[in-house]
Amino acid sequence: MEELLRLENLSVEYKVQDGYLSAVKDVNLTVNKGEVLAIVGESGCGKSTIAHAIMRLLPLHNERITGGIVFEGQDLTKLSEKEIVGIRGHKIGMIFQNPLDSLNPVFKVGRQVEEAILLDGKTKEIAAKETEQLFADVKMPDPEKQMERYPYELSGGMRQRVMIAMMLSRYPDLLIADEPTTALDVTIEAQIMDILTKLKNERNTAVLLITHNFGIVAETADRIAVMYAGQLVEQGSVYEIFANPSHPYTERLMRALPRQSKKQGRLETIDGSVPRLTEILPGCRFANRCPYAKDICKTQDPPLVDQGGTHSYSCHFRKEDR
Repeated sequence: MEELLRLENLSVEYKVQDGYLSAVKDVNLTVNKGEVLAIVGESGCGKSTIAHAIMRLLPLHNERITGGIVFEGQDLTKLSEKEIVGIRGHKIGMIFQNPLDSLNPVFKVGRQVEEAILLDGKTKEIAAKETEQLFADVKMPDPEKQMERYPYELSGGMRQRVMIAMMLSRYPDLLIADEPTTALDVTIEAQIMDILTKLKNERNTAVLLITHNFGIVAETADRIAVMYAGQLVEQGSVYEIFANPSHPYTERLMRALPRQSKKQGRLETIDGSVPRLTEILPGCRFANRCPYAKDICKTQDPPLVDQGGTHSYSCHFRKEDR
């Protein structure tokens, strides 16, 4: 497959009074054209930080980014603000986690989508027609009527459809979906994911899906990247990860998934909690919760272990040697 986006040793640190805190450390991954890559992990592990770093939308602008974010052969970290504005929306679109916070409450939703289309120099009449068609594409009932509504008049699922329509309006090559189904019921969740799958299949759009929902991942994603405390700990195809989880963290995440039968016993939990940025120590960041941890895990960064195919994980000990 043809590579679209590549993260090369991407690290994001936030400036504080005494120095910098590491939010994301040495992440390496690629997103290919026409595929869905899911980044999964607990809340606070750096998934959204990566998304905002790609879009150059990190808050407060007190961050320090090192490494590369290479999109279509161009390193986004080296672009000026004017140049990155030309890529946002047009080349890379982003569906934010809470659409109510992302939509302007004083403008009708149709006008907000039209504004994105007008950026490409189209007339207001064409923008209105394209917006109505986009609303139909994302399964909005009575699109013309919905265009005249304000965000507060729509349900969470409808607002999310508006956000997707806005991001599709300029036909991006990469769509970043940051928890696109948060707080939606399972029926609406399925409809939203069907829209994204249709987008991938019909327009060959790549999707970077950020989620903690393994059910969505199993049905939608082609590959998985598992993150923990700002580090990428395992990645591979959906089949490789679900059939053979190899990092201790991924193993425990899988054991914590709901099972089909009560006879399979209680769900397992992972003792401890994700370390805060101020509590991160040298070595493997999962060491304080890992049952296999030894002294080396607490002092040295783990090497990358090749499991074959596209499957790899970071650990001092191979799965079969634990």
